[in-house]
Amino acid sequence: MIAPSSNWRLQWPVSGGRRVASAALKSDAADFRVTESLWPDLEHQGGQVQHPDGGGEHLCVRLEKTGDNTEFVARELAVMAGCRQHEVGFCGLKDRHAVTVQWFSLYLPGREAQDPELLAAIAARWPILANCRYPRKLRRGDHLNNRFDLVLRQVEGDRNELDQALDRLRRVGAPNYFGPQRFGHGGGNLDQAVRMDPASLNRKRGRGGRNNRKNVLFFSAARSWLFNEVLAARVSDGNWDTVMDGEPVPQAGAPTGPLWGDGGTTATGAQEILERAVVAATPELARLFDATRMAPERRSLVVRPDDLDWQWLDEQTLRLAFVLAPGQYATTVLSDVLELEDLSLKNKQ
Repeated sequence: MIAPSSNWRLQWPVSGGRRVASAALKSDAADFRVTESLWPDLEHQGGQVQHPDGGGEHLCVRLEKTGDNTEFVARELAVMAGCRQHEVGFCGLKDRHAVTVQWFSLYLPGREAQDPELLAAIAARWPILANCRYPRKLRRGDHLNNRFDLVLRQVEGDRNELDQALDRLRRVGAPNYFGPQRFGHGGGNLDQAVRMDPASLNRKRGRGGRNNRKNVLFFSAARSWLFNEVLAARVSDGNWDTVMDGEPVPQAGAPTGPLWGDGGTTATGAQEILERAVVAATPELARLFDATRMAPERRSLVVRPDDLDWQWLDEQTLRLAFVLAPGQYATTVLSDVLELEDLSLKNKQ
């Protein structure tokens, strides 16, 4: 058994060479607002709406919540609706220390007559912005995008330099790193990945129970960390936003990096050589993929915020707004130009 590393890298190079300023994030929940968009036309109407697909077995509710994470709300909704937890669907996990708006679906076939009573009970806990009946359960990534409205406080740094960095971020984007929270405190999830039996991932779903779910988490952390290492090499080489020779599946002209799998990478040429060299430098993680049947995939190296705009409220307070696609993270984008201190983490201590 290969011993785990005690020195996992959890900070990676930024596109501009350095972060130009620092700021405090999530001083208050209202400073971090996330609005999920799934059905824009219906969301604009608000209230009880009719989905174009007609009714269905699922009651969908668009909630605004503060201080509650998505999975907690889903569990509570299951209890209130009298359905099983896995019968509650949602499009993505949203921050707890924030004001967030998102859709949930509840599997309630033949119970339309009870909807008003259930909606009233839910509204007593969380504001309901819209609701409708829908034929299918909501699943991860079903939504179109997330809009972020953020206030950063205690901003320290040259204001003009930060404005220029934000303008570049708007035009070019940022390296699409996975956030450090994925890897656990001090890289603990990576330590666990090194210890795990990779063959456990080949077992049929349902076998292994909680331990198998944890193994999937650890394996995902290893895969994400290797992606970050490849992206970091590209950032250091200055070609992270350029398609290299050997790019297997250019996504609208954007470069991609490997989500490692059986056989490693689908890249060829110079890109394959670089990716295999980076992964080979961490054999304790690379070995995980030799015993699994996980197919290699690709992920964009670049995250570009849409409609990025900002406004200085005073010398140390900055308001930002932008839109990201599913699976992209506001802190990843902003950390390319700012050293962020998440005050919600400090308040938990």
